[in-house]
Amino acid sequence: MHAPSPIKRRASRQIHVGKVAVGGDAPIAVQSMTNTNTLDVDATVGQIQQLEKAGADIVRVSVPDMDAAEAFGRIKSRVDVPLVADIHFDYKIALRVAELGVDCLRINPGNIGREDRVKAVVSAARDHGIPIRIGVNAGSLEKDLQKKYGEPTPAALVESAMRHIDYLDRLDFQEFKVSVKASDVFMAVAAYRDLATRIEQPLHLGITEAGGLRSGTVKSSIGLGMLLMDGIGDTIRVSLAADPVEEIKVGFDMLKSLKLRAKGINFIACPSCSRQNFDVISTMNQLEERLEDVMTPLDVSVIGCVVNGPGEAKETDIGLTGGSPANLVYIDGKPASKLRNEHLVDDLEALIREKIRLKQQQQDALITKSV
Repeated sequence: MHAPSPIKRRASRQIHVGKVAVGGDAPIAVQSMTNTNTLDVDATVGQIQQLEKAGADIVRVSVPDMDAAEAFGRIKSRVDVPLVADIHFDYKIALRVAELGVDCLRINPGNIGREDRVKAVVSAARDHGIPIRIGVNAGSLEKDLQKKYGEPTPAALVESAMRHIDYLDRLDFQEFKVSVKASDVFMAVAAYRDLATRIEQPLHLGITEAGGLRSGTVKSSIGLGMLLMDGIGDTIRVSLAADPVEEIKVGFDMLKSLKLRAKGINFIACPSCSRQNFDVISTMNQLEERLEDVMTPLDVSVIGCVVNGPGEAKETDIGLTGGSPANLVYIDGKPASKLRNEHLVDDLEALIREKIRLKQQQQDALITKSV
């Protein structure tokens, strides 16, 4: 019931951020960034663990100074998810976190300074098997490019990216990914489309400073959705002025809607109307909250009446269709049981978890058989 995506992804070179492959035929990775004080090791570790629990493939941590670099080392030793160190200006910070086991360096070679400093960072990255992310942002373009273009433009973003890439090319270092972020959807999309034709390295997608939970989700979904539909993008970060865990949830929902990732439950639910035979909105809110821990792919439809309910239910793993005096549940497209409203959420959750248990059991059996 999980039809493949019709999207043909751009061919790109594959790199590895720790245990996570990025680019090539690897799934599009979803990442976020901590917003705790890096010096507060316990708080940062706690937030990283929350992000990992939500499904994050990669987490970025800001490392603004050498004290934060030492804290980063302690943080790294306590978590499993790959960590990217976000570094600006001071090349010695990059050298230190490379020694402490960072999985990726987020830098702009151009703001590291002299060529010998860039060379030292690249040498450390090469020696430790660490990739680099070149991160270009419309809000922090080089002064000469601001003067040349007058304002941030797609061409300015791409020229900045190519300038940084040239540093790495001259040092024969190809293990990198690139982002060209802007808060303006049209600017970001145009820049990524241009850059995608110029390099073979993976692209990190993002609409920077997109806004709050609702507005930022909308803006990111439109911008990243346009690029993903073009087959562009190997890892994404949904930038929200909200709990970073929400970034992971939105990112996976975005990829699930385009059939580019299958992780967790894909809910199909009606907006509800006067035909509903149970409270669809309340039911959905409770189900989403209760089933946040589920990572096994599953399609679940929750439809309040018989107009569209049976049709949707026949296309999902589990489908609930509103009815009177009881609601009908379909499993694997076939009528299976009836549920009354009194314990609807409890009973439906139990059916979903049982389906997940059986599905996981089947997957484990296949793995055992192949071994």
